[in-house]
Amino acid sequence: TTQDMMYGSIKGLVNSYNDPATVFLTPEETEEFNATSEGKYFQGIGAELGYENGNIIVVAPLDGSPAKAAGIRAGDYILAVDDVEIKAGDTVYDVVAKIRGEEGTKVKLKILHKDSSKAIEVTIERKQITVASMKVELIEKKSIALFRVNRFTDASYSAWVDEWDAKVKEIKASGVQKVILDLRGNPGGFFDAAIYAADDILQGGYTISMQQDGSGKIDKYESKEGGNLTGVKLVVLVDGGSASASEILAGALQQAKRATIVGEKTYGKGTAQNVLNLSDGSSLHITTLKWLLPNGDWLNKENPIKPDIIVEFTDEDFVAGRD
Repeated sequence: TTQDMMYGSIKGLVNSYNDPATVFLTPEETEEFNATSEGKYFQGIGAELGYENGNIIVVAPLDGSPAKAAGIRAGDYILAVDDVEIKAGDTVYDVVAKIRGEEGTKVKLKILHKDSSKAIEVTIERKQITVASMKVELIEKKSIALFRVNRFTDASYSAWVDEWDAKVKEIKASGVQKVILDLRGNPGGFFDAAIYAADDILQGGYTISMQQDGSGKIDKYESKEGGNLTGVKLVVLVDGGSASASEILAGALQQAKRATIVGEKTYGKGTAQNVLNLSDGSSLHITTLKWLLPNGDWLNKENPIKPDIIVEFTDEDFVAGRD
């Protein structure tokens, strides 16, 4: 149709910038993007997708999702969907559209685990998926709070902040002095949410992050006095699925020497996008800012967050069900 040709033309123009995060989304793709930001996933397998060297990869399978149960892991390359090979020029949203489908139906993926030389096929039954933005669990005879943050988005920034405050209040009420902040598989979200979380953990006067625009102008974000978690001992868990805002938080805490970072190196996404919502329901997402770590380094694929203590999640761990 004429509309298909118009959308195709716009996508071609936008893709010519060769920036995976600068994209044009059709009304249907925009609806999916907005719902995912709120944790309301459509019927599918429950995995965040992204790019690596022009290939479509799994950024993170979601907790409790069919993808995670089927053995899909962060960093997996997606080579084909239902025997249709992924080709050059296919976007994340093209692949998502192929994977989505009615609850109870099945989709076959051809995937390649990172550090593996042999692709495998996995058949996954689609489900309706909704994931809470965060949860708290007391472990080790209730002496440690395991604070799992799944994403830095919700229905709105204020809704995310309300949920964070409620969970922090729960931790403080428990009286524990040790916290494990689990950011594994967290694809990020609101930049301001990462700043808010870091400000709740750091004493005043620390640089949390910096934003640099196209002209080189830098805005600095610093912690203020009076955070609610400044007194606890802290370990932060990260992996290859920790991206964007979760990397900003982990990097700020690491460089302030406020927490020990444990796990695997992160995804490496250090850009921010402006979203222009168009009258027909489509949207244009344009990269406008770089995110810099407190020391001024740009957070990117070549410079992700590297853990203080590396603990790799091996195939043997996965098969044995060890965390």
